[in-house]
Amino acid sequence: MTAAALAVALAAGLAGAGWWLRRRYVTVTIDGESMLPTYRPGERLLVRRVAAASLRSGQVVVLSGFGHRRPAGPPAPEPAGGPRWIIKRVAAAPGDPIPRDTVAALRGAPGTRVPDGRVVVLGDNPPRSLDSRQAGYLTTDRLLGVVLRRLR
Repeated sequence: MTAAALAVALAAGLAGAGWWLRRRYVTVTIDGESMLPTYRPGERLLVRRVAAASLRSGQVVVLSGFGHRRPAGPPAPEPAGGPRWIIKRVAAAPGDPIPRDTVAALRGAPGTRVPDGRVVVLGDNPPRSLDSRQAGYLTTDRLLGVVLRRLR
């Protein structure tokens, strides 16, 4: 194999690895106080894209937002350049018992388990979080992924 062919093969391999990493992992930046004290505004997080079936209670997840409402006050301005993501902790995954005692919006929900295709999520800072306490279930098709770690 010539040096030029080796360089092309290496470049193609690196491009393929980069494509795979971007499809599997994404970074997000915290913009808000709903997850204080765990995560602070401005912190960047590494997120792994996952299937909803792999969700477990206690995991921190990134989902598409609630239509840009703030927990108190007027609607937030529409973000420029794409979807608005929210970061919340999974309180109950599909098949888990419905957490009626902590999620007022689900007190009258039928059944005893979170239905397939639904998830219950809560912010770590309840006074500053719009989450399942107000909105009830979120659909799992909103899921981007699970937070792996902070990036420095």
